[in-house]
Amino acid sequence: MNFGLIGKSLSHSFSKAYFEKKFNDLKLLDYTYQNFELETINQIQSVFNTLRLKGLNVTNPYKEEIIPFLNGLSIEAKQIGAVNCIKIVDGKTKGYNTDCYGFAQSIKPFLEPQHNKALILGTGGAAKAVAYALKAIGVEVYFLTSSATKKNANTFFYSELNNYILNAFRLIVNTTPLGLYPNINEAPKIPYELITANHLCYDLIYNPIETYFLKQSKQQGALVVNGYSMLQLQAEKSWEIWNEK
Repeated sequence: MNFGLIGKSLSHSFSKAYFEKKFNDLKLLDYTYQNFELETINQIQSVFNTLRLKGLNVTNPYKEEIIPFLNGLSIEAKQIGAVNCIKIVDGKTKGYNTDCYGFAQSIKPFLEPQHNKALILGTGGAAKAVAYALKAIGVEVYFLTSSATKKNANTFFYSELNNYILNAFRLIVNTTPLGLYPNINEAPKIPYELITANHLCYDLIYNPIETYFLKQSKQQGALVVNGYSMLQLQAEKSWEIWNEK
């Protein structure tokens, strides 16, 4: 059986090593996991034509762009508008979102009553999954964007951030790639001096273990969490979906 990951610049990806270890531990000697680096999503059909292909993971920048190429979507993937897992049965492709599950399960142990309003940095596919997960557990969600084209009632511009907003939003989640290896000195441009010990700052990035965003937040006394646990949980959920009868 063949599995794989769709995305760009996948040399540092988590999934291939994770699943190859799983296959080895389970003695699934005829199972393989391959990275499919695509310049554009229009190349996806060549991936779907891979022999004995049973499942795929999807990473940036294709979590939203992949949807028109699929035969169906799970309820969660349809509501979120982003896919990071694909199951293939008899040549038919169905998209799922396991990011929302992974994020929800990984953040629950850290949530306290003051974390009832979240500011999500970014507006892409991962941000949509995070928003879906948080809303499901009763957290109010707003987005932070640098794009003037995505401004709406529950979105702030970076330039609008002030003490009032950061005091109101004590859960901050970075879903942008800023700070991802090898660009470890990058970080979302927020006023870190306004972060407090009442804040929970979560970064979906897991490499490096502590991003510049998390380091800056930690220096202000915030509780910080990286995305490694989320990644493991979403991977296991993908494996469960691929093996469901």
